[in-house]
Amino acid sequence: MRLELLVSCVNQDVEKLLATMHLQSDAVVVNQCGRDAYEEIAHDGHTARVFHSKEQGVGRSRTKALREASKEYLLFSDEDIVYEEGYEAVVTKAFDSHPEADMLLFNVIAQEGRRTYYNETYHRVTRLNCGRYPAYSIAARTKRLKESGITFSYLFGGGATYSNGEDSLFLMDCVKHGLKLYATTEILGHETPRASTWFFGYTEKFFFD
Repeated sequence: MRLELLVSCVNQDVEKLLATMHLQSDAVVVNQCGRDAYEEIAHDGHTARVFHSKEQGVGRSRTKALREASKEYLLFSDEDIVYEEGYEAVVTKAFDSHPEADMLLFNVIAQEGRRTYYNETYHRVTRLNCGRYPAYSIAARTKRLKESGITFSYLFGGGATYSNGEDSLFLMDCVKHGLKLYATTEILGHETPRASTWFFGYTEKFFFD
C-alpha cells in the first residue's frame, strides 16, 4: 500500500468508524476523546494506527497525524467522509500521472448546502484560489510535505480558539513555500450529514474569527 489516510475525529468508536468510512488503505487516526492511549486496529487487510488524545483542536490532531504518516502518499480526512471503492488506486494513479504535483486536491461531494468547490478541470492551485478547499480534499507526497515543515495552525479550526480556517491557512502556507498544488477531477467519496462541530450560525464570534 502506498497511501495512508489521516483521520481527525472526536469521541469515536474507531473500529466502527473505519467500517462506516469504508476504509481501504492503511490509516493514522487521531481521536480527541479525553484520554491518551495508542492501539492498532486491523480492518479488511489494512492497519489503522490510532492515537487517542486528550488534546483538543482539529489543527493539533491533523498535525499529529501528519507527523506519524509513513507511506508514500497521504490523504487528509474527517470522520464524516465515506469513500468510494478503489480510492487508494485513484490517488496513487493520479500522482503517478502528474509528477509535477506535490499536492493534489480531489473532489469529495459535500452534503447539501455546504459545497464550496467542485473541480471540473485539472488546474494549478495558487494563492488566488486555494481558500475554497477543505482539508479532506488534500492529498500530498508525504516526503515533500514533511520536508517543507508546514503544519496546521493550532489556533484555527474546530475545537480551537478561532472556529475555522485551518485548511485555508495550511494551503496558503504550502503555496507560499513553493509546493506545487493542482486540483484534479477524480471523486474520492462523499460527506455525510451531521451537525457542525464549529458553525453555530452567523454570530459575532463567527465574523470575528
